[in-house]
Amino acid sequence: MLIHLSTQPASPVWGENALLSFANDEGTVHLKQNSTNSDRTLIQKAARKLRNQGIKEVELVGENWDLENCWAFYQGFYSAKQDYAIEFPHLDDEPQAELFARIQCGDFVREIINLPSDVITPQKLAERAAQFIAELAAEYANESAVNFEIISGEALLEKNYQGIWNVGKASNHKPAMLQLDFNPSQDPNAPVLACLVGKGITFDSGGYSLKPSDSMSTMRTDMGGAALVTGALGMAIAGGLNQRVKLYLCCAENMVSAEAMKLGDIITYRNGVTAEVLNTDAEGRLVLADGLIEADKQNPQFIIDCATLTGAAKMAVGNDYHSVLSMDNELVASLFNAAQTANEPFWRLPFEEFHRAQISSQFAQIANIGTVPVGAGASTATAFLSYFVKNYQHHWLHIDCSATYRKSASDLWATGATGIGVQTLAHLLLNQANS
Repeated sequence: MLIHLSTQPASPVWGENALLSFANDEGTVHLKQNSTNSDRTLIQKAARKLRNQGIKEVELVGENWDLENCWAFYQGFYSAKQDYAIEFPHLDDEPQAELFARIQCGDFVREIINLPSDVITPQKLAERAAQFIAELAAEYANESAVNFEIISGEALLEKNYQGIWNVGKASNHKPAMLQLDFNPSQDPNAPVLACLVGKGITFDSGGYSLKPSDSMSTMRTDMGGAALVTGALGMAIAGGLNQRVKLYLCCAENMVSAEAMKLGDIITYRNGVTAEVLNTDAEGRLVLADGLIEADKQNPQFIIDCATLTGAAKMAVGNDYHSVLSMDNELVASLFNAAQTANEPFWRLPFEEFHRAQISSQFAQIANIGTVPVGAGASTATAFLSYFVKNYQHHWLHIDCSATYRKSASDLWATGATGIGVQTLAHLLLNQANS
């Protein structure tokens, strides 16, 4: 079907202020005169309507299809089964390359989140992420810009990555940690602009704090944070990133067996912090701690970690926003500026010094869940992570990825992964690199 984009209203026969109209084998999306962010939302909504009508193949025709309008249509037309085809109009070289990069990186994130956990195991997640970044570096920078190591199984214990090991030791698919260095200058002493840390729980049963079936059915997506930071780094590389960035993915399955961690276990981390496990379903922060310790050692200009970490954040903002928690107001402002450019939704939640006192333990320095009668779950989860960043008040930002995945479709998104946040984090990296 040919799809036009018009600033003229639809004929009244299609209804008052109709978004779509049809003639023969062609459809038209109707917008107002001046293109705005809300118009791009309407384009995404129109694409979703077309998919809901069973239309799988379209060609976007006419002069009004610029980069942002094409991208909005693509976002709405995408579905997890990938049983569709879009023929885009010819754009100028730069926007054409930008559209291709968005699709390339967004599709990586969405596909890898949607795939089942027997395909995306901890080792496979690390391998696919490394391969993706290496391929993009070869295409947009140079083949020698990427070095990486995947530490897995017993080697994690030998190297004292206690969080990842303890969470993942119960699974037949052993845990893994990706440590990747994108260094376009190839100078081993080059400073590190940023470290990106991602939670890569490829399936989360909850462990002995077992989830109910309805909550467990989508837990193959609990590696959304790892997918997001990988896609964002790839997008930044495609955009010409010329400074050093390190990527840490903390990958494990949280399963139940005789080997599984139990409530009351105490984990002693490499930086000396001891953490009591009061809930085995609060495992994401346990693996992220290892990544944050390693990231902090690199002395980067800033650290960002991304994780599908808490139900509390999702209760606060739904599936519609990613939640942002940090004490660094300047870094938060930079993120929101990038989000505005990308037209992606983020919302700030509180993280204050007093939250660090709300995860006390009688047997260790901290507990892995809040220990006050009425606690702010997203804030106390961030407080836990702060114990693994020395200067946590500055240059560190935590994103609780509430908008990673939709269990049911909306008028904008198909069921499944959204890819929200890739452009924002890529813009942030590029802006900081060029500032």
